[in-house]
Amino acid sequence: TIEGRDGIKNLLENRLVPTGLVNLRLSHEDLRAPEIQRLFPDLVLLRLCFEFGTKVGKGTAVCYLVPIPGSKWKAYSLFTCLESLNDFPEQIGSLRKRTVEHGTWEERRRQEEELVNGDPTVVVIGAGHTGLEIAARLKYIGIPHLVIDKNARVGDSWRNRYKALSLHDTIWYNQTPYLPFPPTWPVYSPAPKLAGWLEGYASYLELNVWTSSTITKTQWNDEAKTWTVEITREGKETRVLKVKHLVFATGFGGRPVMPDLPGKSDFKGEVVHSSQFTSASHYVGKKAVVVGACSSAHDIAQDFFNHGVDITMYQRSSTFVMSDVAVAELLGTYFKEGIPTDLADVYNTSLPNAVVRRIHQRTVPFTAETTDKAILDGLAKAGFKTNLGPYGAGLIPLLFDRSGGYYMDTGTSQHIIDGEIKIKSGSSIERFTETGLKFADGSELEADIIVFATGYGDPRDSMRAICGSDVADKVVPLWHLDEEGQSSGVWRPCGHDGLWFGVGNLALSRFHSLHLAMQIKAIEAGVLKRSEVTF
Repeated sequence: TIEGRDGIKNLLENRLVPTGLVNLRLSHEDLRAPEIQRLFPDLVLLRLCFEFGTKVGKGTAVCYLVPIPGSKWKAYSLFTCLESLNDFPEQIGSLRKRTVEHGTWEERRRQEEELVNGDPTVVVIGAGHTGLEIAARLKYIGIPHLVIDKNARVGDSWRNRYKALSLHDTIWYNQTPYLPFPPTWPVYSPAPKLAGWLEGYASYLELNVWTSSTITKTQWNDEAKTWTVEITREGKETRVLKVKHLVFATGFGGRPVMPDLPGKSDFKGEVVHSSQFTSASHYVGKKAVVVGACSSAHDIAQDFFNHGVDITMYQRSSTFVMSDVAVAELLGTYFKEGIPTDLADVYNTSLPNAVVRRIHQRTVPFTAETTDKAILDGLAKAGFKTNLGPYGAGLIPLLFDRSGGYYMDTGTSQHIIDGEIKIKSGSSIERFTETGLKFADGSELEADIIVFATGYGDPRDSMRAICGSDVADKVVPLWHLDEEGQSSGVWRPCGHDGLWFGVGNLALSRFHSLHLAMQIKAIEAGVLKRSEVTF
Protein backbone atom coordinates (compact mmCIF):
# COMPACT_ATOMS: atom_id res chain seq x y z
CA THR A 1 0.00 0.00 0.00
CA ILE A 2 1.38 3.38 -1.05
CA GLU A 3 -0.23 6.53 0.36
CA GLY A 4 0.26 10.25 -0.03
CA ARG A 5 0.65 12.31 -3.19
CA ASP A 6 4.45 11.96 -3.42
CA GLY A 7 4.47 8.22 -2.80
CA ILE A 8 1.72 7.54 -5.34
CA LYS A 9 3.37 9.82 -7.92
CA ASN A 10 6.66 7.97 -7.51
CA LEU A 11 4.93 4.58 -7.88
CA LEU A 12 3.13 5.61 -11.07
CA GLU A 13 6.23 7.13 -12.62
CA ASN A 14 8.20 3.95 -12.02
CA ARG A 15 5.59 1.25 -12.68
CA LEU A 16 2.79 2.50 -14.92
CA VAL A 17 4.68 2.43 -18.25
CA PRO A 18 6.63 -0.82 -17.62
CA THR A 19 3.40 -2.53 -16.52
CA GLY A 20 1.70 -1.63 -19.80
CA LEU A 21 -1.76 -0.90 -18.43
CA VAL A 22 -4.36 -1.34 -21.19
CA ASN A 23 -8.07 -1.96 -21.71
CA LEU A 24 -9.28 -0.27 -18.54
CA ARG A 25 -13.05 -0.79 -18.52
CA LEU A 26 -15.64 0.22 -15.93
CA SER A 27 -17.75 -2.80 -14.95
CA HIS A 28 -21.55 -2.57 -15.10
CA GLU A 29 -22.44 -6.23 -14.49
CA ASP A 30 -24.43 -7.36 -11.47
CA LEU A 31 -22.45 -7.02 -8.23
CA ARG A 32 -19.69 -5.11 -10.07
CA ALA A 33 -21.65 -2.02 -11.06
CA PRO A 34 -20.94 1.34 -9.35
CA GLU A 35 -22.47 1.34 -5.87
CA ILE A 36 -22.94 3.89 -3.12
CA GLN A 37 -21.86 2.47 0.25
CA ARG A 38 -22.96 4.28 3.41
CA LEU A 39 -20.63 2.93 6.07
CA PHE A 40 -21.72 5.45 8.71
CA PRO A 41 -24.09 8.43 8.69
CA ASP A 42 -21.07 10.68 8.08
CA LEU A 43 -19.07 8.36 5.80
CA VAL A 44 -20.14 7.55 2.25
CA LEU A 45 -18.06 5.82 -0.43
CA LEU A 46 -18.73 5.28 -4.13
CA ARG A 47 -17.29 1.93 -5.18
CA LEU A 48 -16.24 1.45 -8.80
CA CYS A 49 -15.03 -1.85 -10.22
CA PHE A 50 -12.81 -2.02 -13.31
CA GLU A 51 -11.33 -4.69 -15.51
CA PHE A 52 -7.84 -4.06 -16.87
CA GLY A 53 -5.01 -5.67 -18.77
CA THR A 54 -1.22 -5.43 -18.60
CA LYS A 55 1.65 -6.73 -20.69
CA VAL A 56 1.50 -10.02 -18.81
CA GLY A 57 -2.05 -10.55 -17.59
CA LYS A 58 -5.54 -9.42 -16.69
CA GLY A 59 -7.07 -8.33 -13.44
CA THR A 60 -9.64 -6.39 -11.46
CA ALA A 61 -9.33 -2.94 -9.92
CA VAL A 62 -11.56 -1.45 -7.23
CA CYS A 63 -11.63 2.29 -6.69
CA TYR A 64 -13.36 4.16 -3.87
CA LEU A 65 -14.44 7.78 -4.23
CA VAL A 66 -15.43 10.12 -1.41
CA PRO A 67 -17.73 13.15 -1.73
CA ILE A 68 -16.26 16.64 -1.44
CA PRO A 69 -18.02 20.03 -1.32
CA GLY A 70 -19.60 21.13 -4.57
CA SER A 71 -21.33 17.81 -5.33
CA LYS A 72 -18.08 16.33 -6.57
CA TRP A 73 -16.25 13.09 -5.87
CA LYS A 74 -12.56 12.55 -5.18
CA ALA A 75 -10.54 9.34 -5.46
CA TYR A 76 -9.71 7.94 -2.03
CA SER A 77 -8.16 4.53 -2.72
CA LEU A 78 -7.34 2.25 -5.65
CA PHE A 79 -6.78 -1.50 -5.39
CA THR A 80 -5.46 -3.60 -8.28
CA CYS A 81 -5.34 -7.38 -8.37
CA LEU A 82 -3.76 -9.45 -11.15
CA GLU A 83 -5.95 -12.53 -11.64
CA SER A 84 -4.50 -14.34 -14.65
CA LEU A 85 -1.42 -14.52 -16.90
CA ASN A 86 -2.05 -13.96 -20.60
CA ASP A 87 -0.02 -16.92 -21.84
CA PHE A 88 -0.73 -19.22 -18.91
CA PRO A 89 -4.42 -19.17 -17.94
CA GLU A 90 -5.74 -21.59 -15.35
CA GLN A 91 -6.77 -24.88 -16.94
CA ILE A 92 -10.35 -24.73 -15.74
CA GLY A 93 -13.80 -24.33 -17.27
CA SER A 94 -13.55 -24.25 -21.06
CA LEU A 95 -9.81 -24.96 -20.79
CA ARG A 96 -10.23 -28.12 -18.73
CA LYS A 97 -8.75 -31.44 -19.87
CA ARG A 98 -10.82 -32.94 -22.72
CA THR A 99 -8.90 -36.14 -23.45
CA VAL A 100 -10.86 -39.38 -23.15
CA GLU A 101 -8.95 -41.88 -20.99
CA HIS A 102 -9.93 -45.48 -21.67
CA GLY A 103 -8.38 -47.47 -18.83
CA THR A 104 -5.29 -45.26 -18.59
CA TRP A 105 -6.27 -42.83 -15.82
CA GLU A 106 -5.06 -44.92 -12.85
CA GLU A 107 -1.66 -45.57 -14.42
CA ARG A 108 -1.26 -41.92 -15.38
CA ARG A 109 -2.02 -40.83 -11.83
CA ARG A 110 0.41 -43.40 -10.43
CA GLN A 111 3.17 -42.07 -12.66
CA GLU A 112 2.38 -38.47 -11.72
CA GLU A 113 2.38 -39.22 -8.00
CA GLU A 114 5.61 -41.24 -8.22
CA LEU A 115 7.34 -38.59 -10.36
CA VAL A 116 8.12 -41.17 -13.05
CA ASN A 117 8.61 -38.49 -15.70
CA GLY A 118 10.93 -36.23 -13.73
CA ASP A 119 11.29 -34.07 -10.67
CA PRO A 120 8.68 -31.40 -9.91
CA THR A 121 9.33 -27.68 -10.17
CA VAL A 122 7.94 -27.01 -6.69
CA VAL A 123 7.93 -28.95 -3.43
CA VAL A 124 5.24 -27.80 -0.99
CA ILE A 125 5.87 -28.72 2.65
CA GLY A 126 2.62 -29.35 4.51
CA ALA A 127 -0.62 -30.96 3.29
CA GLY A 128 -3.00 -28.88 5.36
CA HIS A 129 -5.52 -26.57 3.73
CA THR A 130 -2.85 -24.03 2.73
CA GLY A 131 -0.50 -26.56 1.17
CA LEU A 132 -3.29 -28.22 -0.78
CA GLU A 133 -4.71 -24.94 -2.05
CA ILE A 134 -1.22 -23.89 -3.20
CA ALA A 135 -0.76 -27.26 -4.92
CA ALA A 136 -4.12 -26.91 -6.68
CA ARG A 137 -3.23 -23.46 -7.98
CA LEU A 138 0.18 -24.70 -9.17
CA LYS A 139 -1.30 -27.73 -10.93
CA TYR A 140 -3.92 -25.81 -12.85
CA ILE A 141 -1.52 -23.10 -13.93
CA GLY A 142 0.84 -25.74 -15.30
CA ILE A 143 3.53 -26.06 -12.61
CA PRO A 144 4.62 -29.62 -11.67
CA HIS A 145 4.34 -29.99 -7.91
CA LEU A 146 4.78 -32.37 -5.00
CA VAL A 147 3.33 -31.96 -1.50
CA ILE A 148 5.19 -33.50 1.45
CA ASP A 149 3.53 -34.22 4.79
CA LYS A 150 4.78 -36.11 7.84
CA ASN A 151 1.28 -37.31 8.76
CA ALA A 152 -0.16 -40.63 7.60
CA ARG A 153 -3.22 -39.14 5.87
CA VAL A 154 -4.12 -35.91 4.16
CA GLY A 155 -6.19 -33.92 6.64
CA ASP A 156 -4.42 -35.24 9.73
CA SER A 157 -3.27 -31.73 10.63
CA TRP A 158 -6.96 -31.13 11.44
CA ARG A 159 -8.00 -34.71 12.24
CA ASN A 160 -5.37 -35.31 14.92
CA ARG A 161 -5.95 -32.18 16.96
CA TYR A 162 -8.34 -31.92 19.90
CA LYS A 163 -11.74 -33.41 19.14
CA ALA A 164 -13.65 -30.24 20.03
CA LEU A 165 -11.91 -28.20 17.32
CA SER A 166 -14.23 -26.45 14.88
CA LEU A 167 -13.92 -23.53 12.50
CA HIS A 168 -15.30 -20.35 14.06
CA ASP A 169 -15.91 -18.56 10.76
CA THR A 170 -18.56 -19.42 8.20
CA ILE A 171 -18.73 -21.76 5.23
CA TRP A 172 -18.97 -18.85 2.78
CA TYR A 173 -15.70 -17.47 4.12
CA ASN A 174 -13.94 -20.85 4.00
CA GLN A 175 -14.69 -22.11 0.49
CA THR A 176 -11.86 -24.00 -1.25
CA PRO A 177 -10.66 -23.05 -4.77
CA TYR A 178 -12.10 -25.02 -7.70
CA LEU A 179 -14.22 -27.22 -5.40
CA PRO A 180 -16.81 -25.38 -3.28
CA PHE A 181 -18.58 -27.00 -0.35
CA PRO A 182 -21.97 -28.55 -1.22
CA PRO A 183 -25.16 -26.70 -0.20
CA THR A 184 -25.71 -29.27 2.57
CA TRP A 185 -22.48 -28.31 4.37
CA PRO A 186 -22.93 -26.83 7.87
CA VAL A 187 -22.15 -23.16 8.47
CA TYR A 188 -19.37 -24.07 10.93
CA SER A 189 -17.10 -26.97 9.96
CA PRO A 190 -16.02 -29.46 12.67
CA ALA A 191 -12.33 -30.28 12.32
CA PRO A 192 -12.80 -34.02 11.55
CA LYS A 193 -15.31 -33.15 8.83
CA LEU A 194 -12.92 -30.60 7.33
CA ALA A 195 -10.14 -33.20 7.46
CA GLY A 196 -12.23 -35.56 5.36
CA TRP A 197 -13.00 -32.78 2.91
CA LEU A 198 -9.30 -32.00 2.46
CA GLU A 199 -8.53 -35.68 1.85
CA GLY A 200 -11.19 -35.75 -0.85
CA TYR A 201 -9.99 -32.39 -2.21
CA ALA A 202 -6.49 -33.77 -2.80
CA SER A 203 -7.93 -36.83 -4.54
CA TYR A 204 -10.53 -35.11 -6.72
CA LEU A 205 -8.15 -32.39 -7.87
CA GLU A 206 -5.44 -35.00 -8.55
CA LEU A 207 -2.81 -33.40 -6.34
CA ASN A 208 0.51 -35.19 -5.87
CA VAL A 209 0.93 -35.81 -2.14
CA TRP A 210 3.45 -37.97 -0.32
CA THR A 211 2.23 -38.67 3.21
CA SER A 212 4.32 -40.23 6.01
CA SER A 213 7.23 -38.37 4.45
CA THR A 214 9.85 -36.02 5.82
CA ILE A 215 12.53 -33.83 4.31
CA THR A 216 15.83 -34.86 5.86
CA LYS A 217 18.17 -32.53 4.00
CA THR A 218 18.15 -29.56 1.62
CA GLN A 219 20.87 -27.68 -0.22
CA TRP A 220 20.49 -24.49 -2.25
CA ASN A 221 22.65 -24.02 -5.36
CA ASP A 222 22.73 -20.29 -6.00
CA GLU A 223 24.38 -20.64 -9.39
CA ALA A 224 21.88 -23.16 -10.75
CA LYS A 225 18.99 -21.67 -8.74
CA THR A 226 17.89 -25.10 -7.59
CA TRP A 227 17.27 -26.96 -4.35
CA THR A 228 18.50 -30.47 -3.76
CA VAL A 229 15.90 -32.06 -1.48
CA GLU A 230 16.28 -35.41 0.27
CA ILE A 231 12.97 -37.01 1.26
CA THR A 232 12.37 -40.12 3.35
CA ARG A 233 9.06 -41.89 2.68
CA GLU A 234 7.47 -44.01 5.41
CA GLY A 235 10.87 -44.34 7.07
CA LYS A 236 12.06 -46.60 4.26
CA GLU A 237 12.63 -45.23 0.77
CA THR A 238 14.79 -42.13 0.26
CA ARG A 239 14.38 -39.94 -2.83
CA VAL A 240 16.60 -37.04 -3.86
CA LEU A 241 14.92 -34.36 -5.98
CA LYS A 242 16.18 -31.24 -7.70
CA VAL A 243 13.53 -28.52 -7.66
CA LYS A 244 13.35 -24.79 -8.31
CA HIS A 245 11.16 -23.71 -5.41
CA LEU A 246 10.35 -24.73 -1.84
CA VAL A 247 7.06 -23.54 -0.37
CA PHE A 248 6.50 -23.88 3.37
CA ALA A 249 2.83 -24.28 4.28
CA THR A 250 3.30 -25.42 7.85
CA GLY A 251 0.96 -23.06 9.65
CA PHE A 252 0.87 -19.77 11.52
CA GLY A 253 3.35 -20.74 14.19
CA GLY A 254 6.51 -22.69 14.77
CA ARG A 255 7.18 -24.94 17.71
CA PRO A 256 4.65 -25.05 20.59
CA VAL A 257 5.46 -22.52 23.32
CA MET A 258 5.45 -23.85 26.89
CA PRO A 259 6.39 -21.63 29.84
CA ASP A 260 9.34 -22.92 31.84
CA LEU A 261 7.92 -23.16 35.35
CA PRO A 262 9.71 -24.62 38.36
CA GLY A 263 8.45 -27.76 40.03
CA LYS A 264 7.18 -29.55 36.94
CA SER A 265 8.79 -32.81 38.03
CA ASP A 266 6.88 -32.58 41.33
CA PHE A 267 3.47 -32.51 39.64
CA LYS A 268 1.76 -35.91 39.79
CA GLY A 269 -0.68 -35.19 36.98
CA GLU A 270 -0.38 -34.74 33.23
CA VAL A 271 0.97 -31.65 31.44
CA VAL A 272 0.40 -31.13 27.70
CA HIS A 273 0.44 -28.34 25.15
CA SER A 274 -2.85 -27.74 23.32
CA SER A 275 -1.24 -29.16 20.16
CA GLN A 276 -0.88 -32.52 21.97
CA PHE A 277 -4.35 -32.59 23.54
CA THR A 278 -6.94 -34.84 21.90
CA SER A 279 -10.08 -35.34 23.99
CA ALA A 280 -11.50 -34.66 27.44
CA SER A 281 -13.23 -38.04 27.41
CA HIS A 282 -10.19 -39.54 29.16
CA TYR A 283 -10.62 -37.29 32.20
CA VAL A 284 -14.24 -37.76 33.28
CA GLY A 285 -14.62 -37.09 36.99
CA LYS A 286 -11.25 -35.36 37.27
CA LYS A 287 -10.03 -31.77 37.54
CA ALA A 288 -8.47 -29.81 34.69
CA VAL A 289 -6.81 -26.44 34.24
CA VAL A 290 -6.39 -24.75 30.87
CA VAL A 291 -3.68 -22.09 30.81
CA GLY A 292 -4.63 -19.51 28.19
CA ALA A 293 -7.82 -17.74 27.21
CA CYS A 294 -8.01 -17.52 23.42
CA SER A 295 -9.49 -19.80 20.75
CA SER A 296 -7.84 -23.13 21.55
CA ALA A 297 -8.23 -22.59 25.29
CA HIS A 298 -11.96 -21.99 24.90
CA ASP A 299 -12.49 -25.02 22.67
CA ILE A 300 -10.61 -27.29 25.07
CA ALA A 301 -12.37 -25.87 28.14
CA GLN A 302 -15.69 -26.47 26.37
CA ASP A 303 -14.65 -30.07 25.70
CA PHE A 304 -13.82 -30.60 29.38
CA PHE A 305 -17.17 -29.13 30.43
CA ASN A 306 -19.05 -31.32 27.94
CA HIS A 307 -17.47 -34.39 29.56
CA GLY A 308 -18.32 -33.36 33.10
CA VAL A 309 -14.77 -32.44 34.07
CA ASP A 310 -14.20 -29.81 36.79
CA ILE A 311 -12.56 -27.16 34.60
CA THR A 312 -10.82 -23.86 35.38
CA MET A 313 -9.40 -21.53 32.75
CA TYR A 314 -6.40 -19.45 33.80
CA GLN A 315 -6.38 -16.11 31.97
CA ARG A 316 -2.99 -14.43 31.82
CA SER A 317 -4.13 -11.28 29.97
CA SER A 318 -7.34 -9.89 28.50
CA THR A 319 -8.90 -11.39 25.37
CA PHE A 320 -10.87 -9.86 22.51
CA VAL A 321 -14.20 -11.69 22.33
CA MET A 322 -16.73 -11.40 19.52
CA SER A 323 -19.94 -13.42 19.31
CA ASP A 324 -20.73 -15.73 16.42
CA VAL A 325 -23.59 -13.39 15.50
CA ALA A 326 -21.21 -10.42 15.27
CA VAL A 327 -18.65 -12.47 13.32
CA ALA A 328 -21.33 -13.53 10.84
CA GLU A 329 -22.31 -9.88 10.44
CA LEU A 330 -18.67 -8.90 9.91
CA LEU A 331 -17.97 -11.59 7.32
CA GLY A 332 -21.45 -11.44 5.81
CA THR A 333 -20.84 -8.15 4.02
CA TYR A 334 -19.33 -10.09 1.13
CA PHE A 335 -19.13 -13.76 2.15
CA LYS A 336 -22.70 -14.93 1.80
CA GLU A 337 -25.08 -16.68 -0.57
CA GLY A 338 -25.32 -15.01 -3.96
CA ILE A 339 -21.87 -13.41 -4.11
CA PRO A 340 -19.20 -15.36 -6.03
CA THR A 341 -16.31 -16.18 -3.73
CA ASP A 342 -13.69 -14.81 -6.14
CA LEU A 343 -15.43 -11.43 -6.18
CA ALA A 344 -15.95 -11.48 -2.41
CA ASP A 345 -12.20 -12.02 -1.98
CA VAL A 346 -11.44 -8.99 -4.14
CA TYR A 347 -13.90 -6.71 -2.35
CA ASN A 348 -12.79 -7.97 1.05
CA THR A 349 -9.20 -6.98 0.24
CA SER A 350 -9.97 -3.80 -1.68
CA LEU A 351 -9.40 -1.31 1.14
CA PRO A 352 -5.94 -0.93 2.71
CA ASN A 353 -5.49 -2.61 6.09
CA ALA A 354 -4.93 0.77 7.73
CA VAL A 355 -8.30 1.99 6.43
CA VAL A 356 -10.07 -1.19 7.53
CA ARG A 357 -8.55 -0.71 10.97
CA ARG A 358 -9.96 2.83 11.18
CA ILE A 359 -13.40 1.62 10.11
CA HIS A 360 -13.31 -1.11 12.75
CA GLN A 361 -12.30 1.44 15.38
CA ARG A 362 -15.85 2.69 14.95
CA THR A 363 -17.72 -0.59 14.41
CA VAL A 364 -16.07 -2.68 17.14
CA PRO A 365 -17.03 -0.41 20.09
CA PHE A 366 -20.55 -0.12 18.67
CA THR A 367 -20.87 -3.91 18.43
CA ALA A 368 -19.55 -4.24 21.99
CA GLU A 369 -22.30 -1.90 23.22
CA THR A 370 -25.09 -3.51 21.20
CA THR A 371 -24.89 -7.02 19.72
CA ASP A 372 -22.30 -8.30 22.20
CA LYS A 373 -23.13 -6.24 25.28
CA ALA A 374 -24.85 -9.03 27.21
CA ILE A 375 -22.00 -11.47 26.60
CA LEU A 376 -19.25 -8.98 27.45
CA ASP A 377 -21.05 -7.77 30.59
CA GLY A 378 -21.59 -11.35 31.70
CA LEU A 379 -17.95 -12.24 31.14
CA ALA A 380 -16.84 -9.22 33.17
CA LYS A 381 -19.05 -10.30 36.09
CA ALA A 382 -17.53 -13.77 35.88
CA GLY A 383 -14.03 -12.31 36.17
CA PHE A 384 -13.06 -12.87 32.54
CA LYS A 385 -11.18 -9.86 31.17
CA THR A 386 -11.92 -8.61 27.67
CA ASN A 387 -10.60 -5.84 25.45
CA LEU A 388 -11.46 -4.17 22.15
CA GLY A 389 -8.26 -5.26 20.41
CA PRO A 390 -5.30 -3.10 19.32
CA TYR A 391 -6.34 0.48 18.55
CA GLY A 392 -9.85 -0.54 19.65
CA ALA A 393 -10.20 -2.18 16.22
CA GLY A 394 -10.94 -5.73 17.31
CA LEU A 395 -10.19 -8.84 15.30
CA ILE A 396 -8.40 -7.61 12.16
CA PRO A 397 -5.21 -6.18 13.72
CA LEU A 398 -5.00 -9.19 16.04
CA LEU A 399 -5.24 -11.55 13.07
CA PHE A 400 -2.68 -9.78 10.92
CA ASP A 401 -0.25 -8.71 13.65
CA ARG A 402 -0.38 -11.65 16.07
CA SER A 403 -2.62 -14.35 14.64
CA GLY A 404 -3.98 -14.71 18.15
CA GLY A 405 -5.32 -12.93 21.20
CA TYR A 406 -8.99 -13.40 20.34
CA TYR A 407 -11.94 -15.76 20.64
CA MET A 408 -14.85 -15.87 18.20
CA ASP A 409 -17.52 -17.15 20.54
CA THR A 410 -19.43 -20.24 19.52
CA GLY A 411 -20.88 -21.03 22.93
CA THR A 412 -18.13 -21.26 25.54
CA SER A 413 -18.66 -17.73 26.83
CA GLN A 414 -22.09 -18.62 28.20
CA HIS A 415 -20.59 -21.47 30.24
CA ILE A 416 -18.10 -18.99 31.71
CA ILE A 417 -20.91 -16.56 32.48
CA ASP A 418 -22.92 -19.33 34.16
CA GLY A 419 -19.92 -20.36 36.26
CA GLU A 420 -19.71 -23.79 34.66
CA ILE A 421 -16.20 -22.99 33.44
CA LYS A 422 -14.37 -21.25 36.28
CA ILE A 423 -11.93 -18.38 35.71
CA LYS A 424 -8.66 -17.67 37.49
CA SER A 425 -6.76 -14.44 36.72
CA GLY A 426 -4.98 -11.53 38.33
CA SER A 427 -1.91 -13.36 39.59
CA SER A 428 1.01 -14.99 37.79
CA ILE A 429 1.83 -18.70 38.06
CA GLU A 430 4.66 -19.21 40.53
CA ARG A 431 5.29 -22.94 40.19
CA PHE A 432 3.91 -26.43 39.86
CA THR A 433 2.96 -28.29 43.02
CA GLU A 434 2.35 -32.00 43.51
CA THR A 435 -1.36 -31.43 42.97
CA GLY A 436 -1.53 -28.51 40.54
CA LEU A 437 -0.38 -24.90 40.27
CA LYS A 438 0.59 -22.30 42.85
CA PHE A 439 0.15 -18.60 42.10
CA ALA A 440 2.03 -15.50 43.25
CA ASP A 441 -0.91 -14.45 45.43
CA GLY A 442 -0.56 -17.67 47.41
CA SER A 443 -3.62 -19.38 45.93
CA GLU A 444 -3.48 -22.85 44.39
CA LEU A 445 -5.44 -24.78 41.78
CA GLU A 446 -5.72 -28.55 41.92
CA ALA A 447 -5.57 -30.44 38.65
CA ASP A 448 -5.19 -33.93 37.24
CA ILE A 449 -4.31 -32.46 33.84
CA ILE A 450 -2.97 -29.03 32.86
CA VAL A 451 -3.27 -27.96 29.23
CA PHE A 452 -1.09 -25.07 28.11
CA ALA A 453 -2.89 -23.25 25.28
CA THR A 454 0.02 -20.84 25.10
CA GLY A 455 0.57 -20.55 21.37
CA TYR A 456 3.44 -21.19 19.03
CA GLY A 457 6.85 -19.74 18.25
CA ASP A 458 8.34 -18.15 15.15
CA PRO A 459 6.79 -19.61 11.96
CA ARG A 460 10.31 -19.75 10.51
CA ASP A 461 11.25 -22.45 13.04
CA SER A 462 10.22 -25.40 10.86
CA MET A 463 12.06 -23.92 7.88
CA ARG A 464 15.23 -23.39 9.92
CA ALA A 465 15.21 -27.05 10.98
CA ILE A 466 15.00 -28.15 7.34
CA CYS A 467 17.04 -25.53 5.48
CA GLY A 468 19.58 -24.51 8.11
CA SER A 469 20.52 -21.20 9.67
CA ASP A 470 22.39 -19.89 6.60
CA VAL A 471 19.09 -19.84 4.71
CA ALA A 472 16.86 -18.95 7.65
CA ASP A 473 18.92 -15.91 8.62
CA LYS A 474 18.14 -14.32 5.24
CA VAL A 475 14.37 -14.64 5.66
CA VAL A 476 12.47 -11.60 6.88
CA PRO A 477 10.19 -11.88 9.94
CA LEU A 478 6.93 -13.45 8.82
CA TRP A 479 3.29 -12.47 9.00
CA HIS A 480 3.19 -9.13 10.84
CA LEU A 481 2.24 -6.04 8.81
CA ASP A 482 5.25 -4.28 7.30
CA GLU A 483 5.77 -0.55 6.80
CA GLU A 484 3.41 -0.61 3.80
CA GLY A 485 0.67 -2.37 5.75
CA GLN A 486 1.10 -5.73 4.01
CA SER A 487 1.85 -9.15 5.48
CA SER A 488 5.61 -9.56 5.68
CA GLY A 489 7.30 -12.44 3.87
CA VAL A 490 4.20 -14.51 3.07
CA TRP A 491 2.70 -15.09 -0.38
CA ARG A 492 5.55 -12.92 -1.73
CA PRO A 493 9.37 -13.05 -1.82
CA CYS A 494 10.69 -13.66 1.68
CA GLY A 495 14.38 -12.75 1.43
CA HIS A 496 15.83 -15.96 -0.06
CA ASP A 497 15.60 -16.94 -3.72
CA GLY A 498 13.42 -19.97 -4.48
CA LEU A 499 11.86 -19.98 -1.01
CA TRP A 500 8.26 -19.08 -0.23
CA PHE A 501 5.81 -19.17 2.65
CA GLY A 502 2.06 -19.72 2.49
CA VAL A 503 0.38 -18.76 5.75
CA GLY A 504 -3.28 -18.12 6.47
CA ASN A 505 -6.73 -19.41 7.24
CA LEU A 506 -8.79 -21.02 4.49
CA ALA A 507 -9.92 -17.68 3.06
CA LEU A 508 -6.50 -16.04 2.92
CA SER A 509 -4.95 -19.21 1.51
CA ARG A 510 -7.66 -19.49 -1.14
CA PHE A 511 -7.11 -15.91 -2.32
CA HIS A 512 -3.33 -15.61 -2.14
CA SER A 513 -2.44 -19.12 -3.33
CA LEU A 514 -3.25 -17.95 -6.85
CA HIS A 515 -0.92 -14.97 -6.49
CA LEU A 516 1.88 -17.22 -5.26
CA ALA A 517 1.37 -19.66 -8.14
CA MET A 518 1.37 -16.83 -10.68
CA GLN A 519 4.63 -15.45 -9.30
CA ILE A 520 6.32 -18.84 -9.58
CA LYS A 521 4.91 -19.40 -13.07
CA ALA A 522 6.06 -15.94 -14.19
CA ILE A 523 9.59 -16.61 -12.90
CA GLU A 524 9.80 -20.02 -14.54
CA ALA A 525 8.41 -18.70 -17.84
CA GLY A 526 10.79 -15.73 -17.88
CA VAL A 527 7.95 -13.24 -17.61
CA LEU A 528 9.30 -12.10 -14.26
CA LYS A 529 13.08 -11.91 -14.14
CA ARG A 530 14.72 -12.93 -10.89
CA SER A 531 16.63 -9.64 -10.93
CA GLU A 532 13.27 -7.84 -10.76
CA VAL A 533 12.14 -9.72 -7.67
CA THR A 534 12.41 -7.47 -4.64
CA PHE A 535 12.37 -8.66 -1.04
